[in-house]
Amino acid sequence: MSDQIQPARLTRHALVAAIFMMATSAIGPGFITQTATFTGKLGATFAFAILVSILIDFVVQMNIWRIITLSRRRAAEIANAALPGTGYLLAVFILLGGFVFNVGNIAGAGLGTNALLGLDPKTGGVISALIAVGIFLSKRAGLVMDRVVVVLGLVMLALVVFVACVSHPPVGEALRQTIFPDSIDFATIVTIVGGTIGGYITYAGAHRLLDQGMVGEENLPLVTRAALTGIVVTGVMRFVLFLAILGVVSAGLVIDTSGQSGNPAAQAFRAAAGDLGLRVFGAILWGAAITSVIGAAYTSVSFLTVFLPRLSERGRAVATVVFIALSLATYIGLGTAPAALLVFAGGFNGLILPVGFSVFMYVGWARPDLLGGYRSPRWLLVSGTLVCVLTWYMGLKSVGAIFAFLGQ
Repeated sequence: MSDQIQPARLTRHALVAAIFMMATSAIGPGFITQTATFTGKLGATFAFAILVSILIDFVVQMNIWRIITLSRRRAAEIANAALPGTGYLLAVFILLGGFVFNVGNIAGAGLGTNALLGLDPKTGGVISALIAVGIFLSKRAGLVMDRVVVVLGLVMLALVVFVACVSHPPVGEALRQTIFPDSIDFATIVTIVGGTIGGYITYAGAHRLLDQGMVGEENLPLVTRAALTGIVVTGVMRFVLFLAILGVVSAGLVIDTSGQSGNPAAQAFRAAAGDLGLRVFGAILWGAAITSVIGAAYTSVSFLTVFLPRLSERGRAVATVVFIALSLATYIGLGTAPAALLVFAGGFNGLILPVGFSVFMYVGWARPDLLGGYRSPRWLLVSGTLVCVLTWYMGLKSVGAIFAFLGQ
């Protein structure tokens, strides 16, 4: 990795790749299914949970992206350097959480192909997993991965905007509930936070920047801009998706999440735009799923280096393929309904979030030596500490409700 400021073309590529790696990971099939499930349950009050998730996203990503790129180390390596042994614990949690997420991502890919082409969800999951494996086995895997993620991310955004316009949501009521909700559901907030920033997603963009050589204090302004851009992109996508589904819920649609074929978001898109809406949804969900399979596998396996520091790029590619294969086998063997699995995956990773973030806040406050002597702005550290406490509180309050999703 080069510590020098990179040429403009390489810099732009690195930033765009990191932004979309984070954004498409955050807007995966879990978030789409969670949005439909909770919008059907809570209506416009779900807007408040989305606002909270965006604010938490901002604080977490700004702290973690900056600390990782300043330290020139991966997250688990930073944790071990700060508090010996915690890096191994964090890596185990991320690998476990990423695995749960990836099982859900493959389930989402299956649901997407079912809506788009009428394929059996498990058949669609197998085909999608094989496509992801093909990307990682490519001789130019990094470039292919970056381009696939960017193109599919843009297509997803355009399609969601189209459906939001067709469904005619009550925008005024949604905006009111964003600030003044009629009720607050902590399990919902933890689940949506976990589905958009929990587990491996926290580190996806930062690790991609690290691999691209965007490190050191000299690149900090660019890293900060990339983090902010990624947060804006994901925030807009989250709220527009919510509005698209709110429009049909407000018109009287009752979303059913029960049963093996339960696909709550598909019901909403079909109600908004008929069979075309169903096909559009299938394309959106599949794009979200395949990019999230790529992001989850890439980022989770990047944590293996703390156990295997000499792992080569080829070794990482092979480990990534094995990771995807195991996720696929688990999905095929599970009896849990895909929609319920996707909701649980977000909640589970929301419980993991405060573990790693606590270590990073310690580094920000007490270990500037790991950051080349750089001291983070106090406002960022204070806000990060408050968010860290909040995520611990919400997680402890909602752990039982999150695991109950597996029984649905």
